[in-house]
Amino acid sequence: MIVVAVGANLAATGYETPLATCEAAVTRLAEDSDIRVTGRSRWYESEPVPVSDQPWYVNGAVAVETDLLPEVLLARLHLIEESFGRVRRVRNEARPLDLDLIDYHGQVRIGAVAPTLPHPRAAERAFVLLPLQDLDADWRHPVTGERVSVLIDGLPGAGGAIRPLAD
Repeated sequence: MIVVAVGANLAATGYETPLATCEAAVTRLAEDSDIRVTGRSRWYESEPVPVSDQPWYVNGAVAVETDLLPEVLLARLHLIEESFGRVRRVRNEARPLDLDLIDYHGQVRIGAVAPTLPHPRAAERAFVLLPLQDLDADWRHPVTGERVSVLIDGLPGAGGAIRPLAD
């Protein structure tokens, strides 16, 4: 399974809310002829990490299938972000869209070859792990082998508040 995390805490131009932006980004991803969306998590609302005075985020995840190499897929994700107005200036800044490649069929790529897989901070973030659990409750971290439920149970309380968005 290939997992892409989706998040935003600002509405992109032309969209009323961060949720509308995230929904549109998933649609845009599905419209790419080289990418097939095969699953979606529910949406969550999460406190910014690290904690700040930014608006809360909307977060979710999608499972996709593609023959694209991880670096090519990541480049496509960045192009989609840019089309929604994302400009990378400062780490952890408020943004209209964030698409992260979390897992690519369990590949482990650490070091000079980008992208790092699995995503280096995925196991530390409830806003990644809860949507990931929605996609696959049996998912295991490719490096540690720990189940997603064990990773969630091990999260520190200071990792930021998160709650499912009402349907």
